[in-house]
Parts: sequence; structure tokens; C-alpha cells
Amino acid sequence: MNVLFADEQDQPIVTDELLMLAELVLDAEGLDDDTGVAIVLIDEQQMTELNESHMGKEGPTDVLSFPIETARPGSPPTRVSGGPPIELGDVFIAPSVVRRNAERRVVPFEDELALMVVHGLLHLLGWNHEDEADAIRMESRERELLARIGRVRP
Repeated sequence: MNVLFADEQDQPIVTDELLMLAELVLDAEGLDDDTGVAIVLIDEQQMTELNESHMGKEGPTDVLSFPIETARPGSPPTRVSGGPPIELGDVFIAPSVVRRNAERRVVPFEDELALMVVHGLLHLLGWNHEDEADAIRMESRERELLARIGRVRP
């Protein structure tokens, strides 16, 4: 897998486990080995700007995903024979917001951050939580994937 991690914020974050988790998710979802994705850690101001300009919502959020390909759960994009590798899109995560959410939920920051990686990648792959049935299905998949690395989803 071709996972690019970029850290554009001031909070020190160890990304080794997150990189492994991202690769695990892409593999578990059936993507080709040369599939590309970017995961970018950003500060709260950058997240606020993205959330307002792209989602029409005020203030920061914890994670945003911007897919390039069209996908549905269980039907990832496939590479055209002889074509370029699949580029899924970008996942932006604001660790400062994730930390506040973890404190509010009384869960380890590392578990919450891992959840944001899985959640963001699943959004790139067409998973959503727009209605209750979809939310239950997505949360179940998140739990399955996090359990593979010993993390939990509260």
C-alpha cells in the first residue's frame, strides 16, 4: 500500500502504528497493493477552514475525508488493466480535537486516533453513517478492524 502520512501540526504523534493500521484497513477492504492514500494531521485552524469551506459547518471537527474514487462498502475501486494505481483520496485528522473527544469519552487518545484513521479510510471507501442502519454497520466494521491491532471503539 502507498500510504502517505503528513504531519502539519505541532502535537508530536507517533505514526508507525497508524501507518500499519491504514495498510491493514486497505488490505482488509480488498484494495490492490499499489493503492495510494494520504493521511494528513492538521491543526485546529486548518480543520476549521476545511470544515467550513467543504462541509458548510462551523468550527473544527476530528476527521474529514475527501474521496477521489467512487466506492461502496464491499466494492472498492478497482484498477483498470494497464491503468495507473488507484488513488483513494485524502483523510485529514485534527489531533487536538481528537484528544478533546478522547478526554470527553474517557478513552485513550491512541484508541480515538486509531478510530479516526479507520473511520476516515472507510469514508473514502463509500462507508457512511447517514442513517441508523448504515451507522451501525460502519461502527461494526470499525470495531472489527481496530480489534485486529488490539484497539477498541467505545
